[in-house]
Amino acid sequence: MTMVTTKKAGLLNIVGALLAVGLWSATLVAQTADATRYDNQIQTALTMKLGKKDQFRDVRSSVQDRIVTLTGTVDLYQRKLDAAKLARKTASVQAVHNLITVAGPNVPDAQLEQKLAKKLRYVRSGYDITFDYFALNVKDGVVMVEGQDRTGVGRDEALADISNMPGVKDVIANISLEPVSPMDDGLRLRAARVIYLDSVLSKYAMDPARPIRIIVDNGHVTLYGSVDSTMDKTVAGIRANQLFGAFSVVNKLVIEKDSGQSGL
Repeated sequence: MTMVTTKKAGLLNIVGALLAVGLWSATLVAQTADATRYDNQIQTALTMKLGKKDQFRDVRSSVQDRIVTLTGTVDLYQRKLDAAKLARKTASVQAVHNLITVAGPNVPDAQLEQKLAKKLRYVRSGYDITFDYFALNVKDGVVMVEGQDRTGVGRDEALADISNMPGVKDVIANISLEPVSPMDDGLRLRAARVIYLDSVLSKYAMDPARPIRIIVDNGHVTLYGSVDSTMDKTVAGIRANQLFGAFSVVNKLVIEKDSGQSGL
């Protein structure tokens, strides 16, 4: 009697295990079908979106597990960013791998850096231009831009200008936002007054492309930009060191003829 009961229990366990495997298999098949359905829907929608825009005519997409991979070519770096943005906005997409190549014109690094410096120098103007600083370096078409910005507006404009420049293959940005506080804002204004009201330095207020940049970060002042002479650099440092409320002053002004990197 005990042996029969044991065999019966064993059979029941086997049947239960088979049923469990069957249910698991059915669930897996259903999940796979759902995933395939989502992938197909994403692929169809994204293909239609890309096909409507001529700038994406050489862009291809593939979808697996709701992750989109973009390949192909565009002529501007900004269009590579735009294609990824378009893909991310497609319903049900979870991630985007952007492998698009920028196949626009190949511009020599020195020439591209000069063009970018000129472009950024003359499109930015107004109050905040004195209180941000960007430095450019280009290697093999890859633009490295670093610096600090007070509001984020200058940063966004600079990155947009860089991304739309023919010849740019990629952009590496390391631009931080300065803390905005009444203390720092007051220090910025006092620094601008003592520097630009000085008879030696007032000339740098006349050309909006060549101000002495005043960066204030939690009471610490740094001067950036290029000046005409060692005397101008020295005078600017002296004036900044007279500022009430400044915890420290770092003078990073460079003499125009000695400048090897594009500072904006």
